[in-house]
Amino acid sequence: MEPIEINAGSWYLRALRADDRIDDRPALADGGITDPGYVARRSAEWAEETHFSWAVCVPTTAEMVAEIGVRPNPDGTATVTGWARTGYDAALEDGLVTVRRFVVGALGLEPLDA
Repeated sequence: MEPIEINAGSWYLRALRADDRIDDRPALADGGITDPGYVARRSAEWAEETHFSWAVCVPTTAEMVAEIGVRPNPDGTATVTGWARTGYDAALEDGLVTVRRFVVGALGLEPLDA
């Protein structure tokens, strides 16, 4: 599956990026994620449909302020996780509501919070 972009009201959800236009690695480092292959792995997981992840972003700047992940489970459920940079808990909460709807509507799975 190709990454799906989602409008979550005040926030924009998109695939993680590390390219010449947008680099989410500094924001990921704020969340304690320093693995240099992290963004590439998340991209591959979309293609394999084993884990779906979104950068929750400020719409006007594309700055990543939180991350949400969904891991499908064999029993028809999906584990939903997320974290936010300091001061952006509201962005995470808004994004989680939207992603849970995506899990039900687009994936046909029952969301479970980790």
